[in-house]
Amino acid sequence: MSAKPKLYYFDGRGKMESIRWLLAAAGVEFEEEFLETRDQYEKLLQSGSLLFQQVPMVEIDGMKMVQTRAILSYIAAKYNLYGKDLKERALIDMYVGGTDDLMGFILVFPFLSAEDKEKQRAFIVQKATSRYFPVYEKVLKDHGQDFLVGNNFSWADVHLLEAILMVEEKKSDVLSGFPQLQAFKARISSIPAIKKFLEPGSQRKPVPDDKYVETVRRVLHMYYDIKAN
Repeated sequence: MSAKPKLYYFDGRGKMESIRWLLAAAGVEFEEEFLETRDQYEKLLQSGSLLFQQVPMVEIDGMKMVQTRAILSYIAAKYNLYGKDLKERALIDMYVGGTDDLMGFILVFPFLSAEDKEKQRAFIVQKATSRYFPVYEKVLKDHGQDFLVGNNFSWADVHLLEAILMVEEKKSDVLSGFPQLQAFKARISSIPAIKKFLEPGSQRKPVPDDKYVETVRRVLHMYYDIKAN
């Protein structure tokens, strides 16, 4: 039996959270090593494990993988969550890319000032409801299937559900004008592996708090302020 994948990151969401989601959706157990000190990070750098001197880093199948998109693509392909042919893979890549853009607005949120957070919250909701959610609403309505691509559960579905839940944390009724996405959320959330990941006690991380922000800043020597969009 091969070893469980091992994830190297902070004890929080960040860019690693989508990797946790995808592994969980595939029913794959994984281990985590949390970075809490600069020394831990320096040791990883000195070991040569961080190819581009950054985390996330995942040990899987004898590789030490970096670059979030590469890690996610590998996991999706390995566990049959990447479509059945090149056309389906292209669609999955497009939808994941769009969802990534939306999630990028949310990833910076914990690092903003209180004033900028309110501006960013409104910006996130505006972008979600006018630019991104309408796309997925139309896709689901037009093909009348349960999933975004090929009527099979894929990485695109996992990524979209993660994004929906993140936006709902900023505005709880954000899906009120999107009936297809409401049904999609309920449907995907009920898949056993996803349902398990959404339950208390799983390796899903909570909304980033001040402790998480402080740890990231300390470990990465982030002495600058991030600005809202």
